[in-house]
Amino acid sequence: MKKLLYIFLAVIVMLLQSCTEEKMDEINFNPNNPTDVSSRLTLTNNMIELGVTGVGGSMMFYASVYIEHTVGDHAQHLSAEIRSAEPTSATTYNNDWTTIYYSLWSLRKVIERCSEGGPEEGAYHNLGRAQLLSAYYLAILADGWGDTPWEEALDPSTYMQPKLSSQELIYNDVFQFIDDAIANLEKDDLSNMGAQDVFYGGDIEAWIKFAYALKARYLLRLSYRTPSYNEVIAAAGNSFTGIDDQCLLTFDGTSSQTAAWYRMLQDRNSHAASLSLHEKLLSRDDPRDDIYFVPNPEGDGDLVFAENGANVDIQSLYGISGLSVADAPTYIFSYHELEFIKAEAYVRLGGAANLALAKTALKKAITAAFQKPNVGLTAADAEAYFTDNVEGLFDADPLSEVMNQKYIAFYEEEALEAYCDIRRLEAMGDDVIELKNPYNNTVGFPQRFTYGSSDVTTNPNVAAAYGTGSYVYTEPVWWAGGTR
Repeated sequence: MKKLLYIFLAVIVMLLQSCTEEKMDEINFNPNNPTDVSSRLTLTNNMIELGVTGVGGSMMFYASVYIEHTVGDHAQHLSAEIRSAEPTSATTYNNDWTTIYYSLWSLRKVIERCSEGGPEEGAYHNLGRAQLLSAYYLAILADGWGDTPWEEALDPSTYMQPKLSSQELIYNDVFQFIDDAIANLEKDDLSNMGAQDVFYGGDIEAWIKFAYALKARYLLRLSYRTPSYNEVIAAAGNSFTGIDDQCLLTFDGTSSQTAAWYRMLQDRNSHAASLSLHEKLLSRDDPRDDIYFVPNPEGDGDLVFAENGANVDIQSLYGISGLSVADAPTYIFSYHELEFIKAEAYVRLGGAANLALAKTALKKAITAAFQKPNVGLTAADAEAYFTDNVEGLFDADPLSEVMNQKYIAFYEEEALEAYCDIRRLEAMGDDVIELKNPYNNTVGFPQRFTYGSSDVTTNPNVAAAYGTGSYVYTEPVWWAGGTR
């Protein structure tokens, strides 16, 4: 009897322990910080982050000043204008730097999750999305910083102070990600992100076109190192066929969903209307000149353009952008960019037939750029402009006109890509886009972004590469002729 009692008591204790452990697990679980997150939720966050920080964040605002889309006229953007402090400071891009690395880490988790042996094995489309987003983030990292931690960067438990990887190696991985993404996106997969796919609403064919667009962009990016214009054209031929295919992050203009440049205007108002950009538009009698710039709402009603390199901190004096509206989209990859890419590739191949194809692509690019929602011109407007103002300039100097039109069209949401173009053209000896900031000659044109302070202060490999930060003026990135 006593033995039975002991057994009974032991069972009760075990049951109580089990209930207690289950209850404690329930109490300790934080639904707002789950340890197991589905790939679709992570991917949604990464798409939004790519638009908000990767393409539409601080790098874009500073690049816009460097390339004279705007003139920095207040606070840190004035410092960038006159090449003081900000371009060489390790704190300038630290938020972007850390966000990109976190995004790459979270995307690696999605790739592991959706690969063989993972809990979502067979989710090929989400795997492909994660690989393509990884390619995009990784290219931003390489384009902005050159040699940077990569091979050892996403395993902090093993590598607390990761070494720098070469930009050439990083770009090899960019292309591998794209090719793997295309292969996985082309597989059969029953999963569907639907509305959680904030780029394409679950349309996998659109993602495949997007992948080929990125391939065309990055092949052209390496033109100084490895010209491959036929491959650029081939990739572009598998990509977008019209405006409806382009990749956008859209905003509805409400207080919680406003475009990047609109937020910057409201919060800081530190970018003025650029005189050099205005002059480029004026010389072409470009109708966008009356749209791109508006008088400062705090001024006397006159539209005053800021001289590039002007060291004047008067926020109420200069004109501001007319494109900075609350619901302007962020262009992850525009259709007009794809046509500009094709136009340049055809021009560089040369010959009458290719130049004719280049002219056709250029016309398509301009037409699409005219129809950007915050520009609001029509195809008929583009036709008249091309015939009256562009065609003759193209016939006289095809490369110059293609690149200047691309530069003009990229105002303001695509400043990062314009920044890459200007550095690449300089490396190739094609200085066809005139910049007028005198500080480019006295101090230097920023050739890259500074490493983030979070690693400069903790990783001796990054600290050694950073030095004093002055290298940004003297050392181009690898694909622009530099060594790192």
